[in-house]
Amino acid sequence: MSQKINIQEVLKRLGIKEINSGVSTGTKWFETEGKLNKSTSPVDGSLIASVQTATMDDYEKVIKTAQEAFKEWRMTPAPVRAEVIRQIGNALRENKEDLGALVSYEMGKIYQEGLGEVQEMIDICDFAVGQARTMNGFNLQSERPMHRLMEQYQPLGIVGIISSFNFPVAVWMWNAAIAITAGDVVVWKPSSKTPLTAIASHKIIEKVLKDNNVPEGVFNLIIGRSSVMGDNFLDDKRIPLISMTGSTAVGKRVGERVGKRLGKTILELGGNNAVIVTPKANLNMALMSTVFGTVGTAGQRCTSTRRIILHEDIYDEFKEKMINAYEKIKQRIGSPLDPETLVGPLHDIHAVNQFKHAIEQVQKEGGKLIYGGEILEGPGFETGTYVVPAIAEAENHYDIVQEETFAPIVYLIKYSGDVENAIALNNDVPQGLSSAIFTQDMQEAEKFYSAMGSDCGIANVNAGTSGAEIGGAFGGEKDTGGGRESGSDAWKAYMRRQTTTVNYGSDLPLAQGIKFDLD
Repeated sequence: MSQKINIQEVLKRLGIKEINSGVSTGTKWFETEGKLNKSTSPVDGSLIASVQTATMDDYEKVIKTAQEAFKEWRMTPAPVRAEVIRQIGNALRENKEDLGALVSYEMGKIYQEGLGEVQEMIDICDFAVGQARTMNGFNLQSERPMHRLMEQYQPLGIVGIISSFNFPVAVWMWNAAIAITAGDVVVWKPSSKTPLTAIASHKIIEKVLKDNNVPEGVFNLIIGRSSVMGDNFLDDKRIPLISMTGSTAVGKRVGERVGKRLGKTILELGGNNAVIVTPKANLNMALMSTVFGTVGTAGQRCTSTRRIILHEDIYDEFKEKMINAYEKIKQRIGSPLDPETLVGPLHDIHAVNQFKHAIEQVQKEGGKLIYGGEILEGPGFETGTYVVPAIAEAENHYDIVQEETFAPIVYLIKYSGDVENAIALNNDVPQGLSSAIFTQDMQEAEKFYSAMGSDCGIANVNAGTSGAEIGGAFGGEKDTGGGRESGSDAWKAYMRRQTTTVNYGSDLPLAQGIKFDLD
């Protein structure tokens, strides 16, 4: 661990104790009696701190508190709600370095990416402040005289947020900032792998909630085992919307359970993201983008680059550039708190096993490992979670290529002919999150993001698959779940849509000219 960041001091400033309550309704923390959840760092295997998890009684108290809070919060003007979010953004600014360091230490991403994650939280707070005054409806033309026809959006209720370990705090705020501004209240179930970042985030916002007399139950946190925050959470009819980030397999279960009660979901699931590099690309630009896309967060982003689709004319040249770049990366694998590090550890041994399986499987199917794949050992690598990012030559139809491997392995895939052939390969996987093309040719670019182009929720030109800005709606198609969160008009998913007809005349004409007279 780098000596430049004193984690114990960071924990102290963030209010993290040896044992922490895992349940909060905003400013109040429960004395829970659930099982103890120990959080260890993938950086050095050290125990960071423990969390006393929730019980079913705790869960019921939180949901009832949230229900009562919603009755008041929904009637608070949206700009007033957004003022709370603005102040939360400022509180995050003040604690950016400490929270970024904890994200890095508990999750494993490098410190720069930890800071970037907190910056995403700040950015979505800023975005929500402006959006509070533009959550607009529509005035429509009625076919009946002296009638007004309009559509408007109303707060939905309790929004359940299920976040993943790889972005342990940003995804919460993507949802919470918009939902809270929309007049909802939120119940957050963070990943059990990264509970301390969630507790720290809630402690950061405490003073803002107190200063603004925000009702207890608007911001809620429940850290609990599956017996407490499992199917019962998904089946709870008091929660009209569940927003879930995670694997496709878990997302299908969430969608099925919530769907059975006709609840709403926002599902942000797996990605199998490809970058197309055509002969007309700026290869140096493509290289820098794809290297970050493949090794950033040690390949544990849902938008990480999994496939690089290369035209045969530039295949060998680009492959050589990739290997040379990875040689440099290999020298900078280490503690994510060290400013010189570019690649930190995988989060746990399960991820390492997935990495090893993918390397074995691609070779069994006929592919070739051309770089990396080693598990590092020795001083600084005692946890067994540090790996050398891997490059493999493969065919798009391989079973392992069709899957998402949440680790730093990228598949080089060769194509020939026109860009349409590359687009077909891009689309020929079950997932549809992010995609990119590198080309200086306008026709190739236009085809890529046209109706005949990428079938993904994100389609970039001369920019990589990862590192999305908060201003656009974030999400994907097919096995990625179809949900959208964060920017643009994603706010509509957190509200209920209502059509209203107002008759300001003295007659009662019916629509479609229907006559219904009693006389």
